[in-house]
Amino acid sequence: MQPASEAIDLTQYAAAVNGALAHHRPAFVATSGEGGTPDIGPTGSMFVADAGHLAFLEYTGGGHLANLRRNAKVAVVCFDPEAEPRYVRFYGEAQLLEAGGLRDELRARVNPIELAQDPDDTGVIVRIRIDEVVRGRTSHRA
Repeated sequence: MQPASEAIDLTQYAAAVNGALAHHRPAFVATSGEGGTPDIGPTGSMFVADAGHLAFLEYTGGGHLANLRRNAKVAVVCFDPEAEPRYVRFYGEAQLLEAGGLRDELRARVNPIELAQDPDDTGVIVRIRIDEVVRGRTSHRA
């Protein structure tokens, strides 16, 4: 576990996170629904935006978006049994980008397969400030 007091550099995870869809291994996003009910689902558009942030395109307008509007806390899991580390969890806080230059800049970096799912350009970029990283085969959050 990497304490939040240390600077987190996500660039070391870029190849694994950004290439997940190509390997048919999407990232999984966990949010908290109304009343605290956990919600988890896949996204093929997750990428390392910069040293401190992950980002993805939320184009469904479904549960995760509604959850993040109520509670910005989010967890992301990437798992690839052929990579090392096989398993990485990211914990942080989401910022919803619905318009503006940063939204457009990050949207332009979304992989083309996922971008095609939002032909009307109405999706929201979810930019996640990462506060904690847990990595490895058997690491557990305390």
